[in-house]
Amino acid sequence: MCLKVDIHTHIIPENIPNFRERFGYGGFITLDHHRPCMARMMKDDKFFREIQDNCWDAETRMRECAITNVDVQVLSTIPIMFNYWAKPKDCLEIAQFLNDHIADICQRYPSRFIGLGTLPMQAPALAVQELERCMTQLGLAGIQIGSHINDWNLSDKALFPIYECAESLGASVFVHPWDMMAQEKMPKYWLPWLVGMPAETSLAICSMIFGGVFEKFPKLRVAFAHGGGAFPSSIGRIEHAFQVRPDLCAIDNNVNPRDYLGKFYVDSLVHEAEMLRFIIQLFGANRVALGTDYPFPLGELHAGELIESMADLTPHTKELLLGGSAMEWLGIKDLTKFQRK
Repeated sequence: MCLKVDIHTHIIPENIPNFRERFGYGGFITLDHHRPCMARMMKDDKFFREIQDNCWDAETRMRECAITNVDVQVLSTIPIMFNYWAKPKDCLEIAQFLNDHIADICQRYPSRFIGLGTLPMQAPALAVQELERCMTQLGLAGIQIGSHINDWNLSDKALFPIYECAESLGASVFVHPWDMMAQEKMPKYWLPWLVGMPAETSLAICSMIFGGVFEKFPKLRVAFAHGGGAFPSSIGRIEHAFQVRPDLCAIDNNVNPRDYLGKFYVDSLVHEAEMLRFIIQLFGANRVALGTDYPFPLGELHAGELIESMADLTPHTKELLLGGSAMEWLGIKDLTKFQRK
């Protein structure tokens, strides 16, 4: 049986300091443990989301992983915890708190969890400092970053020192949508999650392609959430625009966007077989990795169910999708400690 690795799972500490009191201003998340095994995520006095103990308790996660035969979860914070809007030193303190928590879980259960850190991306020098700590002291495998950093898209050269550091340290980079665009136009129907998130991921991919990030940092291992969002279905339009209006699209990088297919990773969270077949064809099976968005309801509720249900996928392809591509993205060659007992 092949190794099953979920690269897209979120976690949060059970107890979060009152950063509003500590820093003297609001906007931070706290947890209201209003009943056993449940908590309300609160942004100041505003309700954000209700979560269960599988969002913070490692033992609960492992019990649920046993049901779906997931061997390894890659842990990253919930994107609302990025706090890129906060004062840089305050964001660094929060990032250190979150990264220490993830590192502690990975150290206690090294065969079950792999960790990604979060950084104060709005302050690149501090971000590099924390990235180095994540990789050299905490033993994390990489970082999770947002689809944009306040007013910066991921093409902004202010972020290049972070990419350079990640490449040199062999850090994996997971890009997750957050702070979705045009939310004022989407007050109903959960549209920021249904429309905004796919658009944000396409924004991130296009920004990194057109901004020359993959060209300048060819060894950087980047994975994008939700199957690449709206990007896969738009690649024809994107390539056509590059060809007919290079004066607009090729100002920072004159390489055809299609040439970068297969040079970055996406997760498998697309919810339907035809789209999964398409992204496998587009990127290659060795660039698509199992991702579920555990433990949230918009994710795949039974990890790997779609992949495992598709009879037309070869055993080798399924092996790549369920674990092989993930381990390649993570840069892990020795799989012995992760093998199912």
